[in-house]
Amino acid sequence: MESVMTVQETALVYLLSYCGAIGLILLGIFAMTMYQHLIRIILGLMLLEAGVNLFLITVGFRANAVAPILVEAQTSAAMVDPIPQALVLTAIVIGVGVQALALALVIKTYKAYGTLDTKELAQKIAEESGTHVIDDIPVSLPVPVPSTRQMVEEKSA
Repeated sequence: MESVMTVQETALVYLLSYCGAIGLILLGIFAMTMYQHLIRIILGLMLLEAGVNLFLITVGFRANAVAPILVEAQTSAAMVDPIPQALVLTAIVIGVGVQALALALVIKTYKAYGTLDTKELAQKIAEESGTHVIDDIPVSLPVPVPSTRQMVEEKSA
């Protein structure tokens, strides 16, 4: 026996899926912008990715639809859109690669600087490069260049 979703059940599935997707996206954006620890920023990126994937799957969802596999004996019925599913599958593979690269860079950063806090990293990188940190922002201050007159006077003295 085939189960058929009612209009109320379909509306509830759509509502929960869209709310879950938006919630994951907002949590990911919050984590990426508010935290200063690199691992937490990567976890925020993962939440953001999961939210976008859920949103794409929800867009392609159709209640009481069948998979788009055509068989000779099959009658014409509503079919699920396969494009969002293919996009999400590709996004998952790309996301795993991005996460692996990000974690590898975090490991290299920790080995090089001994910290994963972005403010401490900014300080250490600024010290190495000779820049100054003003309000937690690395700023390269201009070096005064002597004028031609000063250079001539120094040579003649």
